[in-house]
Amino acid sequence: MINGNMKENIVKDKSFDFAVRIVNLRRHLIDSKKETVLSKQILRSGTSVGAMIREAEHAETKNDFKHKMAIAQKEINETIYWLELLHATEFINFEQFNSINNDAIELIKLITSILKTTKSNLK
Repeated sequence: MINGNMKENIVKDKSFDFAVRIVNLRRHLIDSKKETVLSKQILRSGTSVGAMIREAEHAETKNDFKHKMAIAQKEINETIYWLELLHATEFINFEQFNSINNDAIELIKLITSILKTTKSNLK
């Protein structure tokens, strides 16, 4: 049981796990690659996804929920950009990129599905 609900919140759990991976990626980029600028960008966007999902969880209205989930969608999309850039500039190898990018793609699909359902329910 999570927060009084019998079912778990998959997007909430996956976004938190993703944020942990992003924090660890930043640590790796700073310690191993001495990279600070791009790693700060991906830390901001990659951890914002879960924060916005948490905000949406306690939205005041359905429109507020939709707005916060839309921001989460934008943040995960931005994070995918930073991942692609880190890979293209060889700060992360293909295996590292592929692993975390697959998680990001899964998150954007979940968030997009939630947004589609929410929009259709608001009509």
